[in-house]
Amino acid sequence: MNRAGTIALTALAPISWGSTYAVTTEFLPPDRPLFTGLIRALPAGLMLLAIGRTLPRGAWWWKAAALGALNIGAFFPLLFLSAYRLPGGMAAVFGSLAPLWVAGLTMLLLSEKPTVRTLLTGIAAALGVSLVVLRATAALDTVGVVAALTSSASMAAGTVLTKRWGRPDGVGPLVMTGWQLTAGGLLIAPVALLVEGAPPALDGRAVAGYLYLALVNTAVAYWLWFRGIGRLTATSVTFLGPLSPLTAAVIGWAALGQSLTPVQVIGMVIALGATLVGQMAVRPRSFSSTEETGSKHSMDLTGASVRR
Repeated sequence: MNRAGTIALTALAPISWGSTYAVTTEFLPPDRPLFTGLIRALPAGLMLLAIGRTLPRGAWWWKAAALGALNIGAFFPLLFLSAYRLPGGMAAVFGSLAPLWVAGLTMLLLSEKPTVRTLLTGIAAALGVSLVVLRATAALDTVGVVAALTSSASMAAGTVLTKRWGRPDGVGPLVMTGWQLTAGGLLIAPVALLVEGAPPALDGRAVAGYLYLALVNTAVAYWLWFRGIGRLTATSVTFLGPLSPLTAAVIGWAALGQSLTPVQVIGMVIALGATLVGQMAVRPRSFSSTEETGSKHSMDLTGASVRR
C-alpha cells in the first residue's frame, strides 16, 4: 500500500477514538472510567492473542509489558483521571501536545533532531485543538494537569519505543497489538477493582456500547495505529492525533445537539491544517518487503499519541 493509503488507514484510529466520549455518555454506566478502560483493553487483547496464536519470547516479554504499560495500562487511567479533573476539554489540549513530546523523545531515543517546521506544526495543532475544546470557564487543577501531561507523555514514549524496537521476526502488528492490550488490561484490572469495586450491572445498551469500544474502538483501532507506527515515522503518526478531539466535536454537533461556534470552526481548520502539514514535516522512509511480512524493522528511523 502506498504512503497516502497507509496514512488514511492509520487516521481511522484517532477518528474512532473521537467517538469514545459520545458512546461513554450515551450508552455506559456513569463514573466507571477504570472499568471502561479494562473492558476496552483486556477482552480485545485476549481476542487478538487467540487470533495470532503467538506469545512473546525472550526479551519481548518485558518489551511487550513495557509498551503495554505506556500505551494502555498507564495511559487509560491517567487519561480518564485528567478528563474528570479538567473541565472544558482541557485534557484534550494537553493531549494535543503529543507531537511535541514525540519530537523531544525522538531526539533522545532515535537520535533525530526535530525540524523547526515540526515544532511549529505541533504548536499549531495544539492551538487549533484548544480553540475547538476550551471554554472560557475552564480552570486548572494540579492533579488533572499532571495526569494529562503524564498520559500524553506516556503514549508518546510508547509510540517512539514501538518505533525503536520494531517487531520480532515473523510477528505482525496484529500480534503486537494483542500483546500490548493484554499487558495493559492486566495492569488496569487490579486498579479498577481497588478503586471502583465490583463491576456494575449492565443492560443491553451498555453491553452494546462496551462491545463497540472493545472491538471497533480498541482492537481494530489500535491494530491500525500500531500498523501505522511500523510503516510511517513517529512524527507523522502522532500528528494524526488531533483528529480525535475534532471528531468528538463533530459528533457532538451532529448527534448530540451541541453547537459549533465560529471560533471552533477556525480551530478545526487550524488543527486539520497542522495534521496535513505534519504528514509532510519529515521525509518518509521507504517501505521494505520485510515490513510487509511482519519482520523486524530497520533502525534508520525519523521523526506518537492520543486516545482515547
